[in-house]
Amino acid sequence: MMKSLLRGVVRGYQLFFSPFLGNNCRFYPSCSHYMLEALEKHGALRGSWLGIRRILRCNPWHEGGFDPVPEPTCCQRPQHPPES
Repeated sequence: MMKSLLRGVVRGYQLFFSPFLGNNCRFYPSCSHYMLEALEKHGALRGSWLGIRRILRCNPWHEGGFDPVPEPTCCQRPQHPPES
């Protein structure tokens, strides 16, 4: 439920605010796409934390570049049930 709400907030930003602000992200994928992927891979709590950390790095003092969402570690529970 929380993950869906957070995804909705990010999608709302992408649809209603991002077109007016332009493409200013220093990273690939963009911070909003990074947040969506982090939420999918890591869930609401850790995904939000990863996304917020990424947004804080997106500033003129950071060089940016390719910065993919890290894969879940062996100790994290999978966010999707295993397929049969």
